[in-house]
Amino acid sequence: MMDWTDRHCRAFHRALTSKALLYTEMVTAPAVIHGDHERLLGFDALEHPVALQLGGSDPAQLAEAARIGAAFGYDEINLNVGCPSDRVQSGRFGACLMREPSLVGECMAAIREAVSVPATVKCRIGVDDQDPAVSLFETVDASAAAGVSVFIIHARKAWLQGLSPKENRDVPPLDYALVRRLKRERPHLSISINGGIASLDEAEAHLDAADGAQLDGVMLGRAAYHEPAILGQADRRLYGADSADVDPFLALDRYRPYLAARLAEGVHLPAMTRHMLGLMHGRAGARAYRRILTVEGVRPGAGLEVVDRAVEAVREAELQAAQRAAERTVAA
Repeated sequence: MMDWTDRHCRAFHRALTSKALLYTEMVTAPAVIHGDHERLLGFDALEHPVALQLGGSDPAQLAEAARIGAAFGYDEINLNVGCPSDRVQSGRFGACLMREPSLVGECMAAIREAVSVPATVKCRIGVDDQDPAVSLFETVDASAAAGVSVFIIHARKAWLQGLSPKENRDVPPLDYALVRRLKRERPHLSISINGGIASLDEAEAHLDAADGAQLDGVMLGRAAYHEPAILGQADRRLYGADSADVDPFLALDRYRPYLAARLAEGVHLPAMTRHMLGLMHGRAGARAYRRILTVEGVRPGAGLEVVDRAVEAVREAELQAAQRAAERTVAA
């Protein structure tokens, strides 16, 4: 989700769900230590709860980066042991760490000692020719021995040679059963599942304990990004909240003060509206909504009036669709 789940995206998603834990893009430990902290780590208080996702393989660097992140107010420090990009391979972090479970354990021990907030691991089930039934358990057990109790498992291998990062999201087969086996055999650990989950219906199915493995959570990535409206039902359906769902129009009303504040700071409108393009997916007027945001939003000085026009295009299209439906009913 690099270049996707930036602070503007997270603020937008928080307008749809108050309960879901949000994650940053992966930031490397050296970047955190030596880079511009506000640019890399800054976030709005409305994003809570939010986790900082780190990349790296040097325990001392990760500990220092974790301390900086905790001082910024992040609610969780997460180590990425799943990203398969060429960049992370050359830097000996991400999915390639599945080959070095003891090092993952050392990294997590250092992070845990450095911060008081939860330290968690997001990993694959293995890489390349590894036996996932071995590599997954070894990685989890090494971190659990360091005191880590929360794991998010992308239920696919990563093929570091021969597949692109995009192909690694789709080509390796999913093995949900192995993740459920991990939960059954390590019931004291919190195990969340990730990978190929495209709807809240599927998320609810994964949380079903029919086979005796009560998974503790579901991570949604691209499904939530491309069709963010599904997050408007998450609080009720996944968290049992006694509250009405958040529809896209209400979400934009909630997001509006954030948009206005950032525009006043000089942030360009497209930096924020690019995360909103899928919000009206499946609704009448969705194409016009996207066109207005992408075409008019890039013009110099574009502001909230562009968002208002995009929303009005959907409302008008839905009204026209409802009128046509009523006319067909009368004619019948």
